[in-house]
Amino acid sequence: MRIKIIGSAAGGGFPQWNCNYRLSRAARDGVAGVHSRTQSSIAATANKTDWVLFNASPDIRQQIAQTPDLQPADNSSLRSTPIAAVVLSNADVDHVSGLLSLRERQPFAIYATAQVLGTLEANSIFNVLDPEIVPRRVLPPMDGLSIRDADGKETGVVVDAFPVPGKIALYLEQRGDPSASFSSDTGETIGVRITGAGSSGAAFYIPGCARLYPSLRTRVANAACLLFDGTVYTDDEMIAAGVGSKTGARMGHIAMSGEAGSIAGFAGVKIGRRIFVHINNTNPVLDENSAEHAAVKAAGWEIAMDGMEMEF
Repeated sequence: MRIKIIGSAAGGGFPQWNCNYRLSRAARDGVAGVHSRTQSSIAATANKTDWVLFNASPDIRQQIAQTPDLQPADNSSLRSTPIAAVVLSNADVDHVSGLLSLRERQPFAIYATAQVLGTLEANSIFNVLDPEIVPRRVLPPMDGLSIRDADGKETGVVVDAFPVPGKIALYLEQRGDPSASFSSDTGETIGVRITGAGSSGAAFYIPGCARLYPSLRTRVANAACLLFDGTVYTDDEMIAAGVGSKTGARMGHIAMSGEAGSIAGFAGVKIGRRIFVHINNTNPVLDENSAEHAAVKAAGWEIAMDGMEMEF
């Protein structure tokens, strides 16, 4: 099994187009140790030919252009792609809007929960992906689902999907009700275990998670790799930076640090590699010279970069 991180930032990317926070300025200025990133997505293959994307970010065209493995092969037909399927972890804009760039009547399959497929169905713009050409398949909470291409051929990638605490997509929130809760534990947000024939282990991809619970610790134990929500370093990070009014928890994301954070939460769990993905433009770990970056590394975690690879 081979996995490539093709996008490591949270929604908006890094630097975000309209952000003038110190980290975005540093990225634009080319400060050493502060690297630009595209929006969250990974790609996996079990046979080095058929690739499965996990989330389709708004940056997907750029990501394909930067990733030769995702481009048409030299000896392929005039219209072709090695992308056999796309698995969606939720209906967030930064995870589904890239589907619109994959129009052009190119066959591939979409896998998502019934809730997420319902959101796509309710938005007619996604009809540019003709379901007769791009089938939409329910991703049930089950073990060992073999991901297949549009024609039903197995890719060799096997997925176990499971719900994680999250929230409904921002554009589905009911406006004008400050007391409303938009959190959800019922399938709007999922994590996935990724493995395949011949692989020596499994990777977990969980780019959005609002809080940890004991069974999640148990589930990821002994994984070859954990790609986990690294949106914010502290829960009040955006407020302290002066760029927003929401906490990480309000956005459906757990903080890295603190007693209730993910670093502490996964401490002591046996995991091969633990990598933070989906990193927001306010997160100080984006600066490799920062104390926060050093603290994360000292705790045994890596900070995802576009183009990182792992094989197991």
